[in-house]
Amino acid sequence: MEKLPKFGIPIVVIGIAVIIFIAKSTVTIASGEAGVLFKTLSGGVVTDEPPLSEGFHLVAPWNKIFIYEVRQQEMSEKMQVLSSNGLEIRLDASIWFQPERENLGFLHQEKGTNYISRVLQPAVRSATRSVVGRYTPEQLYSSKRDVIQEEIFDETKEILANQFVQLNEVLVRDITLPPTIKDAIERKLRQEQESLEYKFRIEKAEKEAERQRIEAKGKADANQILSASLTDKILQDKGIEATLKLSESPNSKVIVIGSGDGGLPVILGNQ
Repeated sequence: MEKLPKFGIPIVVIGIAVIIFIAKSTVTIASGEAGVLFKTLSGGVVTDEPPLSEGFHLVAPWNKIFIYEVRQQEMSEKMQVLSSNGLEIRLDASIWFQPERENLGFLHQEKGTNYISRVLQPAVRSATRSVVGRYTPEQLYSSKRDVIQEEIFDETKEILANQFVQLNEVLVRDITLPPTIKDAIERKLRQEQESLEYKFRIEKAEKEAERQRIEAKGKADANQILSASLTDKILQDKGIEATLKLSESPNSKVIVIGSGDGGLPVILGNQ
C-alpha cells in the first residue's frame, strides 16, 4: 500500500474534524417537542428567544440543547389523605398538563427537566390534602366527587401560577374508604332508600283514598241534586215519553196506561 503524500494527511485530519464538528453540531427535535438552548460561553440558558421547534438544527458544539415534551401529558397519582374527621382516604387521580411552551427557557432555568417531581406533584398533593380535609367520608363517597375534582383543579392551578406549567384537567378516578366506614355508609344509604320508598307508598295510598272520597262525595251530591229535582209532574212527563217510544217499537207488548204508581204505564208481555 502506497503511503499518502505528506500534504494529504492534514487534509484527512481536517476532513475528519469537520465531520465530527458537524455531527456534534446537529440536533433533531422530534414531533411534540421543543428545545432550550444553553450557550456555554455566553449567557447560559436562552430565555429571550422562542424555544427551538421541531426539525433539524445546527448548533455550535460547545452549546447544549435540552429537549422537553410540550404536548399534553398525563401524571397518575395515588394519595393517602385525611377526611374532615381524621379518617384515612385513598384517592386515585389523573392530571393532564404540559409545560408552557413560550416560557420553556424559564422553566428549565428555574425548575429543570425534572419539574414534574419538583413542582407538579407537590402542588397536586397539597391541593388534594386541603380539599379532601374539608369533607366527611360520606360526602366523599356519594355526592361530592365532581365538586372535589373541580376544587382540586382550582387549588392546584392557583399553586402553579407563575411556575411555567399549564394545568389542563384533574380527573378523580377512584376514592377508597376504609372497609368498615364504607359498609356503614352503604347500610345507611340502603335504610334511607327503603324509608323513602315506604314514604312514597304511604303518600300514594293516601292520595288514592282521597281520590275515592272525592269521587264518592261527587256521586252523592249528584244523586241528591237529582232526587230534589224529580217531581211528580216530571215523572209523569217522562212516563208519557216512554209510552210513546214503546208504542212505536215493533216488539209485541201490552201497555196499560195509568195502571202504575203515579199513573205511569205498566208494560205486559214484553219479549
